[in-house]
Amino acid sequence: MYSLIIGTILLSLLHAIIPNHWLPILAIGRKEGWSLSEVSGVTFVAGFAHVLSTIAIGIILGLLGYQLAINIQYFTRIIAPALLILLGAFFIYRHHRHHHFHLHMKPETKIPRTRIVLTLVIAMFFSPCLEIQAYFLLAGARGFLVVIAVGAIYLVVTVLGMVLWVRAAYTGISKFDWHSIEHKSGIIAGWTLILTGIISFFIF
Repeated sequence: MYSLIIGTILLSLLHAIIPNHWLPILAIGRKEGWSLSEVSGVTFVAGFAHVLSTIAIGIILGLLGYQLAINIQYFTRIIAPALLILLGAFFIYRHHRHHHFHLHMKPETKIPRTRIVLTLVIAMFFSPCLEIQAYFLLAGARGFLVVIAVGAIYLVVTVLGMVLWVRAAYTGISKFDWHSIEHKSGIIAGWTLILTGIISFFIF
């Protein structure tokens, strides 16, 4: 279980850092003249919508994992960790073509703030993350409380991380190479899944 929790924290942190989750909000906020608190608030709402849809899918997979653990003897010890390793390899393979949430909104004319925020929220809601879903599936094999724990960690770390990163970037504190981080996110996520799967072979 510890490897599952640690893996969830690592993927959630990576998820929050990925710039295409919050950089479009920052760019729009700058262009529209939003204050730091306004940009932070919109980031929180959009991030929450994004996480909400991801967790909804995750709960379904968690229930599936629970049923599989009951009906398939080797699911928890062999099949679930193997799925993590295979998914990790898949994300590493496709990292160079990975296109997560992107919102190309460059308003040339004044657009009502409500419409902008609604567009951001809808776009984020309908772009759930796939990397974390393997953890929900594995958590289901350990019980629904573990599924709730994974969802809670993912929610808090992702949304809080997005808000903190957008605030740092807004004030000019953060000077990282965002393109490089985004490009390598698939590799990092993939290896996190693989390592969690390998560890799970020995602890479940």
